[in-house]
Amino acid sequence: MVTVHAAAPDALPEEVQVLISGGGPSGLFLSLDLASRGIPSVVVEPRTSVDPSRPRAKTTNARTMTHLRRLGLAEALRAAAPLPVGYAQDVIFCTGLTGPSAHELRTFRRAFQLVPGRYGPQPECGQQVPQPVLEGVLRAAVTESPLVTLLSGWHVQDVTVQDVAGQAGHAGAGGTSAGSGSVVSVADGAGRSRAITARFVVGADGASSAVRRSLGIRLEGGSAALSNISILFRSKDLGSAISLPPAVQYWVVSTETAGMVGRMDLADTWWAIIQGVDATAAQTSGPGSTAGDGAAAMVRRLVGADVDVDVVATDPWTARMLLAPAYGRNGVFLVGDAAHLNPPWGGHGFNTCIGDAANLAWKIAAHLSGWAGPELLDSYELERRPVAARTIRDAAANGKALAYHFADPALRSGGEEGGRARQTAHWALAVKQSEFDSLGLVLGYSYADSPVVVPDGSTAPAEDPIRYIPSASPGGLLPHAWLDTTTSVYSSLGAGFTLLADAGALGGVPEDQAFRPVLDAAAQRGIPVTVAAVGPADDGTPMADLWRADAVLVRPDQHVAWRGSSAEAAAEALAVAAGWVAQRASITPDKERDTRVSAVIP
Repeated sequence: MVTVHAAAPDALPEEVQVLISGGGPSGLFLSLDLASRGIPSVVVEPRTSVDPSRPRAKTTNARTMTHLRRLGLAEALRAAAPLPVGYAQDVIFCTGLTGPSAHELRTFRRAFQLVPGRYGPQPECGQQVPQPVLEGVLRAAVTESPLVTLLSGWHVQDVTVQDVAGQAGHAGAGGTSAGSGSVVSVADGAGRSRAITARFVVGADGASSAVRRSLGIRLEGGSAALSNISILFRSKDLGSAISLPPAVQYWVVSTETAGMVGRMDLADTWWAIIQGVDATAAQTSGPGSTAGDGAAAMVRRLVGADVDVDVVATDPWTARMLLAPAYGRNGVFLVGDAAHLNPPWGGHGFNTCIGDAANLAWKIAAHLSGWAGPELLDSYELERRPVAARTIRDAAANGKALAYHFADPALRSGGEEGGRARQTAHWALAVKQSEFDSLGLVLGYSYADSPVVVPDGSTAPAEDPIRYIPSASPGGLLPHAWLDTTTSVYSSLGAGFTLLADAGALGGVPEDQAFRPVLDAAAQRGIPVTVAAVGPADDGTPMADLWRADAVLVRPDQHVAWRGSSAEAAAEALAVAAGWVAQRASITPDKERDTRVSAVIP
């Protein structure tokens, strides 16, 4: 990595292939994903360091961990995480944390895909880790990459796009998704500025995105009626005072102060979110302030004990449900919070941002490498915007059932009255399952309607935020399987497209021979493709049974573009998946999915 910090404007590059505005998780991940595909990029980031007192996101789900695994960073993140997966995996709803009035109301087991040991649905399980720690791991990886330049201390002011005719215009002007380049105005804190020409510009610059403003796009939606206060604090005594089992989150249901609390590490650092409050109750950060004293009092009321509380920082916020009507144009794209904002309930926000970056990275790389068809870049918005809309809907629904919504003075009472109240709360809290057991939302989304996915006449599993049904229906995530104790089927995937064939269906014919038409089609357009024979799974299940087909064509982002048995159909599907065929109807679905591949070999 080349780091340019507080440099003179003439030290900045004049022209780049990809300029990324914003060096948060999505911007850094995008730069690293591009680098893994041989594409250099420049990241423009106003911050010169990461503030550890603003933990914000704390949930890295199984899908994001698998993306990090693909970049070789999953183990590094787990090593840096202050809370190991083995510490706790549950979310506990309770009336308090300490003393005889601390009653457990309901427990959600293995929340956020936190499963010690080998995980089934993905090669990686989830991980609880503060966002600053994650950013530190990504920055360290950027430091090791020769293809990423980080302009620290600089920010994007405006973007002017060159239209197809080569004339300058505002980024809102019409044209193809690829455009013909943009001029980006960047500035530092001293007011010095510089113009950089970029082939592609990606706005990963958050809710106040300068890139989105340049595009003339406004986020649409609304906000929650009440606010919340995040509090980072230290307490030496709280851990030993808690009378409940270990949990990654405790949700305190109380008529006085309701919200969440959990460990930030195994020492004495904790976080809390006080729900449904006046945001002016704690406006200033840091110990010793009036707001800090107020925050400490709120924490003590929340946990139900007069323990030591040293407030490190407070952060009032209001949940927002906002979505951009478009994700970019003319080679300028929006990812992450620049494109959508959703409430934190369920921990999906940051993970959705990473999903955007993973989807866009391979498509930009394909275009710059010369093998992308005209449909490919347009598919980014068509695929990712529905995912964000669905995630916002589910998180917003959970935001209507926060801790204070279940509060009842009788919950802490003794005798039959208290018992009845707690039993009622237990059953009422079942509505929160999709917030913590959300595998259907995390893994079950599909790009079935994308123009670069070949339908096969099947119906994808119905959307359900809780239930995940692995399916190789085109557009879905490749169903995961362990081939042996430590080898994932995902380990067989190449950096480009991968044609996976059931080894048992080949009848002894080498996979390169069986799918020679795919390799020939790839060579004609320069499309990177790997052909691999895999299976069975370590439990003996043939891959054909898992896929409902003898072969699947897997995209660089691990989603299925096609499934079937005909090598010729797979070759045609490759052109569609790379964006070269506009009308998917021209591809005849391979309906005979039970026909063995060996039967169609000349």
